[in-house]
This record gives sequence, C-alpha cells and structure tokens, in this order.
Amino acid sequence: MGTRDPRVDAYIEASNPFARPILKRLRALAHKHCPDCEETIKWSSPHFSYKGKMYCGMSAFKEHCAFGFWHPMMRRDDNSLEGMGSFGKIKSVGDLPPEAEFAKMAREAMKLTDGNVKAPPKPKKVREPIVVPASLKAALAKNKKANATFDAFSYSHQKEYVEWITEAKRDETRDARVKQAIEWMAEGKARHWKYMA
Repeated sequence: MGTRDPRVDAYIEASNPFARPILKRLRALAHKHCPDCEETIKWSSPHFSYKGKMYCGMSAFKEHCAFGFWHPMMRRDDNSLEGMGSFGKIKSVGDLPPEAEFAKMAREAMKLTDGNVKAPPKPKKVREPIVVPASLKAALAKNKKANATFDAFSYSHQKEYVEWITEAKRDETRDARVKQAIEWMAEGKARHWKYMA
C-alpha cells in the first residue's frame, strides 16, 4: 500500500487558495490509480514514486498548478518543474482531464516503470561545418603555432573564435580580432581563456 507524507499536507495548505482543491484532487487521483505510490517532497514540491522510481509530481505557482508524469517517454521533452505539465497550466479543477484519461496515463506510466522501459536516445545534432573566414585562414597560414593550436581545438573552441571574428561589424574590428586571435592561439589559448580555471 502507498504512503502519505505530512509535508504534502503542509504544502497544499500553504498554497494559494485556488490551488488547494486542484492539488487535493491530483493527490487523490495519483493514489487512486497507483495505490502503491509513495509521497515525498522533491525540489520543494510534492512528488510520488512507484517501485522506487519517480512516478509523477505536482507544483503550485502564483496563478496556476502543474502536474506531470516523470517517465521520459511521457514528458514531451520538458524537464522543468513549472512546465512539467502533462496537463498544461492548471488554473482550476475544471482544467483537469477526465478521470478516465488520467487513469489511462497512470497505467501507461506504471507499465513503463514495470517494464523498465528506457527512453530512446535523442538523435545527435548534426554539427554545421565551421566556415573559417579568409582573413583568419590567411593569418593562421602565416603562424604555425597558432595554426597547430586551432587545428587541435575542439569544434566548440574553433567555433568561438570564428563567431567572434565574423560577428564584428566593421573591417577594422574584424582585423583587430584576427590579430588578437592569432596571438592568443600562438600561446595555446582558447577564446575565453581568461575565464577558464
């Protein structure tokens, strides 16, 4: 049998008056459709676990509440607490889905947990090739140390230098940045070397 946590009672009572009936209803539905769920407080808001894994959670905000099932395949790529909305922004009990819909989602969440189903990996982003401006190419060709550093840099370090140079609006600024970039790279420095530990 599931457990209740007095901290959830306190959370509900401390919420804005409009939120209390919403949170009470969500809590009742969570327990009704997953009798083995256990309550806790995580990230300062009520959450429910099932078989030791995050099951669902709810939060009250200034003008709305949010509720969401935690399995990655039910989250719609939203990992924020405020946006965890399987049901969007809930401003009244009337904004909640019919109980049959809630029950269906609860069964799905439990089934995913029972089956130890993992979310498919997110597709890797295809990196756009870095287009090195001609002025930087020419300067790199004249300085072997800077060129070796640039070639050894990761994609992101190369991109930082290229973007810094190409974002310059005036030719004088661009030329000054190319000169500075070559000096720094000849010393083996990344674009933001001052901020690196």
